[in-house]
Amino acid sequence: MQFENSREFAKKLDQKDPLKSYRDRFLFPKVNNKQVIYFTGNSLGLQPRNTKKYVDEVMKDWAELAVEGHFYADKPWWDYHERMAKPLSKIVGAKPSEITVMNTLTVNLHLLMISFYRPQGKRYKIICEEKAFPSDQYMLQSQVRFHGYDPNEAIVEIKKRPGEHNFRTEDILNTIESVGEECALILMGGVNYYTGQVFDMKTITKAGHDIGAFVGWDLAHGAGNIELQLHDWDVDFASWCSYKYMNSGPGNASGCFVHERFHDQKDIPRFEGWWGTKKESRFLMKPEFEPMSNADAWQLSNAPILSLAPYLASLELFDEVGMEVLIEKRNLIVAYLEFVLNSIDAEVESTFEVITPSKQDERGTQLSVFLHGEGRKLFDFLMKNGVIVDWREPNVIRLAPAPFYCSYEDMYEFGQILKQGILNKDSN
Repeated sequence: MQFENSREFAKKLDQKDPLKSYRDRFLFPKVNNKQVIYFTGNSLGLQPRNTKKYVDEVMKDWAELAVEGHFYADKPWWDYHERMAKPLSKIVGAKPSEITVMNTLTVNLHLLMISFYRPQGKRYKIICEEKAFPSDQYMLQSQVRFHGYDPNEAIVEIKKRPGEHNFRTEDILNTIESVGEECALILMGGVNYYTGQVFDMKTITKAGHDIGAFVGWDLAHGAGNIELQLHDWDVDFASWCSYKYMNSGPGNASGCFVHERFHDQKDIPRFEGWWGTKKESRFLMKPEFEPMSNADAWQLSNAPILSLAPYLASLELFDEVGMEVLIEKRNLIVAYLEFVLNSIDAEVESTFEVITPSKQDERGTQLSVFLHGEGRKLFDFLMKNGVIVDWREPNVIRLAPAPFYCSYEDMYEFGQILKQGILNKDSN
């Protein structure tokens, strides 16, 4: 498509957008009494309008039914989380039986490592990417220390080449091969939080299995953003937060994937709790644990219903639209944003360097941009003028135009405000 950096062209794209009606199904903050341009769906998605209805329903059932809400609410609480398995399975490419929702992301990764990090003899090392999200770094370090290993020896970080912003798949595969039989686990972020790079999860997972290691993925920036086929890629486990691209609210519940081949392994190490027992015998209060024959066996406690309600509300929208349509718009709106950035770059003295990969299969919704010659003042200008972006040191802004609620006119308007911020600085 031949893009134009004009409001008229952006409006034409919006008129043709099959998702244009969904913008009105989200609530936008306002700055200076004007709806913001929101680029931080990769950090916290906007609130869907239907969220309040789902939360109010739980509050009403609690008020009118109290404990009986577990069984007699319109959506009974005792199996509330099960309603999420089918829509989530479509989003991450899994079987519904391989999905459960519980806890929060890092908690779930710790719990899953009980099952999938089993150091023994010379096989004790974990492979991850360098400068992974800090929570993952802390998690991995604490896990290997718990097992009695030195993180400096047990954790192998895949490096970027000097002067390059992104990882090369060939370097990842070479690292996996070199660690070989010493590798117990590969655990990486499916999408790099800083650059937005999407990893070749299928190829990396196979390479890990070829050396006898388990392979898991942190999909905090992947779920609801990119195409995933966790079952077909033979991924062992994965987890993700729900509050970024899936708009479930701050710090909300986390989703988990556990491949079906592990479901009926009676000897698999696992921390267990009441809600992982078989439903039909759960209230018999048996002293022995009888695991569910699906991913729910990893559940510990009864589900936090008030936390799950907003997630279920958002999943209703995903189920209506489907990932294929979201990804199609994502590709177009990100390409248009990149065009707008390049157009503004040609008009000002500052230089913008997009450090997110240019290949379509190596990026999702996010563009990370080095603002060479600019500093924090430009970020502050954008925020004061109603453009909500994310700043990362030293001078990178992350832009994530979520396809559900961002418009093409937003992209054009952002470019004009960005140019104004740079020119105003230059004129002072």
